[in-house]
Amino acid sequence: MPSSLEMSSYASGSSSAIICSEKTCSDLQWGRVLEALAQRAKGPLGHRAALDLTFCATRQQVTQALGQVKEAYALLQAGKPLPTGGAPILSPILERLRAGGALTPNELLSVAQLLSKARYLQRFLQEQKSRAPLLHESCATDPQLDSLIDQIQPCFEPDGSWSDRASSRLRELRQERHATRQRLLDKLHDIMQRYASTLQDDFYTERQGRFVLPVRVDSHERFIGIVHGTSASGQTLFMEPRAIIALGNKLKVVDAQIEREQVAITTRLSEMIREQIEAVAAAESALAHAELKAAAAVLAQDLDLCFPHFEPTPVMDLIQARHPLLQLDGVKVIPSDMKVESGHALIVSGPNAGGKTVVLKTLGLAACMIRAGLPIACDPRSRVGLFDRVATDMGDDQSISKNLSTFSAQVRNLAGILETADVSTLVLLDEIATGTDPRQGEALATGVLDGLCARGAAVACTTHYEGLKALALGDDRFRNASVGFDMSSMSPTFSLATGLPGASSALAIARRFGMPSYVLERAQQYLAVAEQGFDSLVAKLNDERRALELARSAAEREKQWAEARRRELDAELKQQRSREHKLLSEHTQGLLSAIQRAREELRMAQQRLRSKKLNEEALKEIKRTVDAVAQKVAMGGELEPVQAKTTASTTPLSPEMIGPGQRVYVPRLRAETQIVDVLKQGQVRVALGAVKVLAHIDELRGVGASEDTPAPARNVRPNVKPARFFDAAADPDLPLQTSDNTCDLRGLRAEEAVAMAEQFLDRCLNEGRRVAFLIHGHGTGALRNAIRSALQTNGYVQRFRPGQSGEGGDGVTVAWLV
Repeated sequence: MPSSLEMSSYASGSSSAIICSEKTCSDLQWGRVLEALAQRAKGPLGHRAALDLTFCATRQQVTQALGQVKEAYALLQAGKPLPTGGAPILSPILERLRAGGALTPNELLSVAQLLSKARYLQRFLQEQKSRAPLLHESCATDPQLDSLIDQIQPCFEPDGSWSDRASSRLRELRQERHATRQRLLDKLHDIMQRYASTLQDDFYTERQGRFVLPVRVDSHERFIGIVHGTSASGQTLFMEPRAIIALGNKLKVVDAQIEREQVAITTRLSEMIREQIEAVAAAESALAHAELKAAAAVLAQDLDLCFPHFEPTPVMDLIQARHPLLQLDGVKVIPSDMKVESGHALIVSGPNAGGKTVVLKTLGLAACMIRAGLPIACDPRSRVGLFDRVATDMGDDQSISKNLSTFSAQVRNLAGILETADVSTLVLLDEIATGTDPRQGEALATGVLDGLCARGAAVACTTHYEGLKALALGDDRFRNASVGFDMSSMSPTFSLATGLPGASSALAIARRFGMPSYVLERAQQYLAVAEQGFDSLVAKLNDERRALELARSAAEREKQWAEARRRELDAELKQQRSREHKLLSEHTQGLLSAIQRAREELRMAQQRLRSKKLNEEALKEIKRTVDAVAQKVAMGGELEPVQAKTTASTTPLSPEMIGPGQRVYVPRLRAETQIVDVLKQGQVRVALGAVKVLAHIDELRGVGASEDTPAPARNVRPNVKPARFFDAAADPDLPLQTSDNTCDLRGLRAEEAVAMAEQFLDRCLNEGRRVAFLIHGHGTGALRNAIRSALQTNGYVQRFRPGQSGEGGDGVTVAWLV
């Protein structure tokens, strides 16, 4: 097992770049991954960067590279892909500049084109900075390069030809050339008309940069000029008329001047680029980097690649992993779960052509792709750690030139792997230690796997050796996995199951491919009983595993159905309770409104009493009526059905004890109710005043309130006894007397004082005050007695007492409200 020192060194991120030998890259077909990446690049820079992709040296670099691809992928999914492509490769041009050379017009245009692309990319990433901060930082370019673009682009037309805007001198020379050439052509046409009889044809052409006419050989003596060539037949002389020689000479001079001016311009522009050559090279690198990340995003989209969770230790715990190259080939890939970690070995067994090697390559490509900053083909829940080295032993390494057999070459490769393997090494071995005596090969394979695990390497190997399959039975460093084989169809399933070894099924496969039955029968006889037993055991275990998987799938379906049904019932119950709560609230609100109206009627009646002059007997009769109504409201009246009783039974009622007309208490409704109907499925309908509500039998209690029944709602005091008068005593919870909770009634008549006191108590109750101070003074005692008498029948008052010495003594009454 790896030491703690080795693991802490790995976790620090101080590892070097991954070592992936040429053999390993060949075994894993790593080049095909790079080719697939390059094909998705939009320009030559990205194509080259993909083929030259190297592995990241540190964990930080891997995280940053994957983060950039993730940003490019997010932009692609949002419909705003990175604006890449169309930029040329400048490396050869810049090398010549470094050597002191000057650039041609086309090369200058290439520089301007690349810088323009870099500037556009920079502006795009500035707009998307919040969405792609890593790309914005990595693709930044020097803003001073804009001046180079502004200097180069005006010198050339879009088709690459020189523009008159390159310099004023060039513009003047080109204008002079145009005028000179036009005069020359005018003269040439005039000569063609005058010497038409001597000309072979009615046209002019150029020879050695001079304008000439086709003159017949038999007439050349009548034509004055310089011969610059003859036709292939010898019947035509190409002659420059003497009349245009001077203009031709001038045209050559102007052309030379134009060329010198153009060279001066290209030299000046080349020097400007040379001064900022590193910034230009950085812009080229930024564009190549962006094209590479954009290509990786497209690859992730095409193959449904993911960005897994990172672990601090070397591990590959892949969920629903797929072989990316098989996906590229259009093969239907069966996803599989697989795991390898430091100090452990995964032993994959099963029939030939069942996909054992695919498992190894899937692991190896995932390790390499992550280390190269590429997403991998698996579920996002997968966990990966970084391996510094991937070592493989796959295929036939027989070498005739080196006089090595397949077995010898394999042993040499295994020895090299053992020598360098450590905690950060992933080792992939296909058919380990074959090509020799099976017993000795099995023993050698066991020793190699034990040695690799001892050195801390993470190992995955394929085998048909029964001894290797049995290692997991007594050593937890080893774990079996098998590729599936359907005995009914006699074909591999390509699925991977961990925890069980796989049967090789050689005879079954031979039967499928047409091996004669008599040969198979004889072969079966040759198999030792013990050997048959192991394969039979494996086959039985696989059958049991498949049965368990079917049972688990069925149980999962049942669980999902039950969960869905539970959610439906919860929703129905929630809706039912919401309806009941709404009805209860409406009923309670109606009762509260009725009480409020009753209070208003009492006040109005009292005011009418005070405003009319009635005889003493009439006053007494009206007051008796008012007191009766007040007592009814104070005592709760018809509010009784929705209020809790003061005693309760906590034991649920049995079904046989329940029937229509029975009064019961429902804790959920906080009310005593009457059963109206007994329904099916343990439900009853109860009457809550005028409201009918559904309840379950388990909710019902004997008449009385449950222990957790809360106090009645404010402003409603059902079944209230007359307020209790008691002597002054210490009240630690008594609030401080203030103007807000104090009412001064001194100087008022008794009726007026009572009415004012009731209004004050009503306001205190609505404002949430529980204690009121009523100042009535000492006097004759008539006002005090009237106030205290009214408090005894007031539905708001729970108890009251005279004031203490610091509160005004018997000239004050302190009342506690409900």
